[in-house]
Amino acid sequence: MEEYKLTMRSEEDTVHLAQNIESEKFPNMVICLYGELGSGKTVFAKAFGHAMGIDGVTSSTFNIIKEYNGELPLYHMDVYRLEDENIDNLGIEEYFEKGGVTIIEWADLIEDYLPEERLDIKFKVIDKVKYNNGASDDIAQNATVTLRDDGQIIKSAQANNNSNDNNDN
Repeated sequence: MEEYKLTMRSEEDTVHLAQNIESEKFPNMVICLYGELGSGKTVFAKAFGHAMGIDGVTSSTFNIIKEYNGELPLYHMDVYRLEDENIDNLGIEEYFEKGGVTIIEWADLIEDYLPEERLDIKFKVIDKVKYNNGASDDIAQNATVTLRDDGQIIKSAQANNNSNDNNDN
C-alpha cells in the first residue's frame, strides 16, 4: 500500500486533485473520502463528477446515494446519517460492481462493507483565514491519499498535480 500526502491551499487545489484522479478512472473504481465537516469531501466529489461531464453533483446527505450518468455512471454516497440497521437494506456493496465509479463520503462509518481495492483520501483542515468581521473560513486541506493497489492512479495524479504547480509559477 502506498501513501502520499498533498497539501491543498485552496478549493481549486482540491478540484485539480479530483480532476487528475478522474483522468485515471476505471469501471468499478471505489473512492472513499474521510474527514471532518467542511474539509473538502463534497468539493472533491463535485469536481470529480464535473470532470466526468456531470453537472449538478450535490451533497447527498439526505439521500444517502445519488446516481448520475456521465462517461461512466457515478454513484455518490454520503453515509453520515446512515443508521447501522439500514446498511444491509441499501445494498451498498452492489454498487461496487455496477461498472461505474463509487465515491463514498464518511467511508469510515461503513468500513466493514468497503472493498479491499479502493482509493482512500483523508482530508484534514490545517488552516483558517480570518476576516476583519471576525468570521473565518477553512482554506487548506491536508489530503493524505492512500491507495490500496499498485499505486498507478495516485502516481499519475500526483505527477499531473505537480505539473499544475509548476505552471502556476
